[in-house]
Amino acid sequence: MSTKQALLEPIQVADLELSNRVWMAPMTRSRADNPGNVPTELHVDYYTQRASAGLIITEGSQVSAKAVGYVNTPGIYTEEQVQGWKAVAESVHDQGGHIFIQLWHVGRISYPDFHGGELPLAPSAINPNAQSFTPKGFKDTVTPKEMSLEDIQQTIKDFKNAARNAMHAGFDGVEIHSSNGYLFHQFFNQSSNQRTDRYGGSIENRARFLFEVLDAVKEVMPENRIGLRLNPSLHGIFGMEADEETIPTFDYIVHRLNDYDLAYLHLSEPFNDVSDLPFLETEIAKHYRPIFKGTLVINAGFDREKGNKYLEEGLADAVAYGKPFISNPDLPHRFAEQAPLADWDSDTFYTPGAKGYTDYPSLEESKAD
Repeated sequence: MSTKQALLEPIQVADLELSNRVWMAPMTRSRADNPGNVPTELHVDYYTQRASAGLIITEGSQVSAKAVGYVNTPGIYTEEQVQGWKAVAESVHDQGGHIFIQLWHVGRISYPDFHGGELPLAPSAINPNAQSFTPKGFKDTVTPKEMSLEDIQQTIKDFKNAARNAMHAGFDGVEIHSSNGYLFHQFFNQSSNQRTDRYGGSIENRARFLFEVLDAVKEVMPENRIGLRLNPSLHGIFGMEADEETIPTFDYIVHRLNDYDLAYLHLSEPFNDVSDLPFLETEIAKHYRPIFKGTLVINAGFDREKGNKYLEEGLADAVAYGKPFISNPDLPHRFAEQAPLADWDSDTFYTPGAKGYTDYPSLEESKAD
């Protein structure tokens, strides 16, 4: 049944030889349900089952205690967390896979319960009017604390330390989560950043924090092992409101990223219908493929046919799949066999335990039943 498919062609990223272009997108799963938010054997099993992905990008992992905004999400800032992730990376490597960890700071998409009663940090004191997933369920966000210059410098150090920890844990690289309405995105966006200092106002100023973090991270790891995720057309979600400067801001960022020797740039197509907003791009890959000169990864709403089409047309170099990887741990094999995909159970996306996490069978296991 196997036929030649662009998705199944190998790809070289930096000095890594990846077996295919079916990458596993980062997805919050809320399974680090222990006091230290440490990855467990369940995480080892989950990621090892999916080691046939060309590249696994882990769930977002907070770079500090101040970066937390969702219940039971793992971190990469304590020695216990590093050791937990080390077991994950070693197991994936034992299966011939490759794995990057996504470094995460949620900014204002958080709640004081996570911070000993203190307010979460953000570029400006503006409530996103969203919700944070706390131990007591979803709670409405609050007006955050505007980050001082000292807070910004500490957060840069936190990302640098997290990247160093990721290398100690044996990851192949890191992805900086600078999309989806979280901290970096909050700096980019005028609806969430109304600062009047060097981190606000102009497009260059609003992008400054990202590039200062990039410059710090590359001091402790190879620059070509750093990936970056952006969501240029996000609007009306996570408290983000786009405007006429949104796409010019991301154009500026992507042009500047060409000055770096990044592993890849990971972009998301719009999460919702933005066709009635003429200042936003509705086809992200088509817009940014001519701008970005490195490895381009695209995500959101792709199946096998659409993924192959984008690669064949040169719009991207790899495709990151999210939900299909939840319920199809051997997704590249299913694509190779053109087999039907198993459905995912959204009720177990964020619940503790193995159910809906490590109990989805492979294609061969399904045939054996």
